[in-house]
Amino acid sequence: MDFTQSCPVNHRLAATREISTPGPALDRVSSPRPPGRVEKWRLTLGLIWITVAFLTAQRALALDDYQLGPDSTSQVGVPRGELSRHSFASSKIFPGTTRDYWIYVPQQYEATKPACLMVFQDGQTYAHSNGLFRAPTVFDNLIHKKEMPVAIGLFVNPGEVRPAESGQTARSNRSFEYDSLGDLYARFLTEEMLPEVAKKYNITSDPTGRAIAGISSGGICAWTVAWERPDAFRKVLSHVGSFTNIRGGHVYPALIRKTEKKPIRVFLQDGANDLDNLHGNWPLANQEMAAALKFMGYDYKFEFGDGGHNGIHGGALLPDSLRWLWRDYPN
Repeated sequence: MDFTQSCPVNHRLAATREISTPGPALDRVSSPRPPGRVEKWRLTLGLIWITVAFLTAQRALALDDYQLGPDSTSQVGVPRGELSRHSFASSKIFPGTTRDYWIYVPQQYEATKPACLMVFQDGQTYAHSNGLFRAPTVFDNLIHKKEMPVAIGLFVNPGEVRPAESGQTARSNRSFEYDSLGDLYARFLTEEMLPEVAKKYNITSDPTGRAIAGISSGGICAWTVAWERPDAFRKVLSHVGSFTNIRGGHVYPALIRKTEKKPIRVFLQDGANDLDNLHGNWPLANQEMAAALKFMGYDYKFEFGDGGHNGIHGGALLPDSLRWLWRDYPN
């Protein structure tokens, strides 16, 4: 049933009828008085408000109505990888910062064979076993079904600057690291974090075997790393990416159009109800990114839903987005 169309209302209530008989006596029977202008307006406004309220409720139910599928839950008979927590506090590229990070190693990993690598910004968000993404569980299932290669996951939190005095809180370095253009964060990964992982695990140096992902500012960060260093990363996954003017990221669509195409595969996800603020409009910015990638002939996919600035849609899409990113590896 389409509730967007109001049912017609018959305002012609029983018309007044006058019955006369000959002679002075007059017998008159009257029905209720038809509604006047005020009553008609009240009735019309009432119907409008009911319709608006119903449609608003329906829309609220539709927004972010995305559910995790079986590939995002632990399955019987599927080997579970190991997730270990670490900390890093000796960065020379972001001096004075400290951060946590997690390393996921699948059961199928063999030290004699270089494993693929996927890096996630805001690592704890993606690594949480009961979160919106549950990336380690998704890795377990897809690797088991051979729908993605054996891959080590590196989940990196943004840095925090230690407080100058006791009793003060640490300062987040997230926006500086993630929203800034240039190669600084790419250098942080390639020169500092990956060597930490390589101390214990055999990871591939093939850039087509390396992917990078992030949400919001972490999404534009993932793109920036591949844009600056396609020799190190050639697969990008961005969830509600902040391709807006937080620190100049709004220029990317123009840069993509005017720069020779780079060997990067990109999966973008955003929603019609994402942010719109002083930094820019996220839905428009992501649509401009998709249009620029299409214009330049990039290998890209853009999923545009009705969600807001969160990981609900991206989390539901994570298994399919990983299948798409890794679909022909190692070819």
